Amino acid sequence: MTIIALGINHKTASVELREKVAFSPEQLSQALTELAQHGQFKESVIVSTCNRTEIYCSLESENSQVLLQWLACFHNIDESQLSDNVYVHHNQDAINHLMRVACGLDSLVLGEPQILGQIKQAYNSAKQHNVIKPTFERLFQKTFSVAKQVRTETDIGASAVSVAYAAVNLAKHIYGQLDKTKVLLIGAGETIELVAKHLYQHHPKSITVANRTIERAQGLANEVQGQVISLAQLPQELHNADIVISSTASTLPIIGKGVVEQALKQRRNKPMLFVDIAVPRDIESQVGDLDAAYLYSVDDLQAIVSENMASREQAARQAQAIIEGKTREFALWQRSLKSVDVIVQYRDSAQKIKAELVEKALNQLESGKPSEKVLLELANKLTNRLTHAPTKAIQSAAKMGDFEQLAQLKQTLGIDQE
Repeated sequence: MTIIALGINHKTASVELREKVAFSPEQLSQALTELAQHGQFKESVIVSTCNRTEIYCSLESENSQVLLQWLACFHNIDESQLSDNVYVHHNQDAINHLMRVACGLDSLVLGEPQILGQIKQAYNSAKQHNVIKPTFERLFQKTFSVAKQVRTETDIGASAVSVAYAAVNLAKHIYGQLDKTKVLLIGAGETIELVAKHLYQHHPKSITVANRTIERAQGLANEVQGQVISLAQLPQELHNADIVISSTASTLPIIGKGVVEQALKQRRNKPMLFVDIAVPRDIESQVGDLDAAYLYSVDDLQAIVSENMASREQAARQAQAIIEGKTREFALWQRSLKSVDVIVQYRDSAQKIKAELVEKALNQLESGKPSEKVLLELANKLTNRLTHAPTKAIQSAAKMGDFEQLAQLKQTLGIDQE
């Protein structure tokens, strides 16, 4: 049996091609049903996210081409176009790849934790469609265990490696718990959306979204149970915020020193944290000169991100060492299954020989043949039959001068090495 991982991801293909091979929930169900009915696939799991589509299969042969053909056919894509952008791993390399993906070592953001949940979801879907058998059951449970070990024993997920995450971590570092803070988010683009999602996990007292387009701000606010104001309302509302995080596409500053001075007076100089992630800046640099205003720019956050990325890369090396060890463990388990099969076959063969000769011996006894002769003949025939194959192997090794094979045979047969 061959384990194959065939995939396409952010490193190997454009967004346009990744979109074409992604599986919607309905398509995923159909695909798993097809794979279950396909004669060549014994077990299958499909992982489909915005950055990757991967199919893990066990096949009787090593012919991964059949899997590529199936994927191209399912999505109605030219096979040659797909083959130029996919990667294929076999056996130990496939196992190693799966564990790396589950630990976030192959992600766009090194060490991101979401992919593990996505793989668990893919495994559960496959199980519901009865395409998980003992080998993949053990493989995926082993993978989940490895991912947990990596999270526990390394710092792969301990540090912020995105500007949005760093902004929230900075606020958390300054305020400790955020449940008593009021947050004002300026903008409603992708970066602020990520900030809002990270913030929401820390349950701030309130989140307000200020944006030029109220409708867009409302959509984001709804996701985090927040409220909305327009940019024109900022001067009147700024004093209510403990934390201000801004990221707009404005070419001019939105918040000036004078507005912040007025807000601080209304707050009786209660400190405010300003995090400006915009380029060009949304907040005048002079705001940082005010005693109760603490201003951090995108450069400050980028320095934090760079330092943390170096830390994650060190953790990734530690994680890879763990993964390689667990990959070897799984490969040994697979090999042990093969040895069990050989033992069963060997014992079955010996039992058949015994049954055949015992039946003959009983027939001889019934016909009146002396028991001593019957027993002697049974012992001789049983010995000859059981030693026939090893004897031929020894003679062949001796004839070829294969002393290593001879030594191995002696050890296997329990012959005194002296």
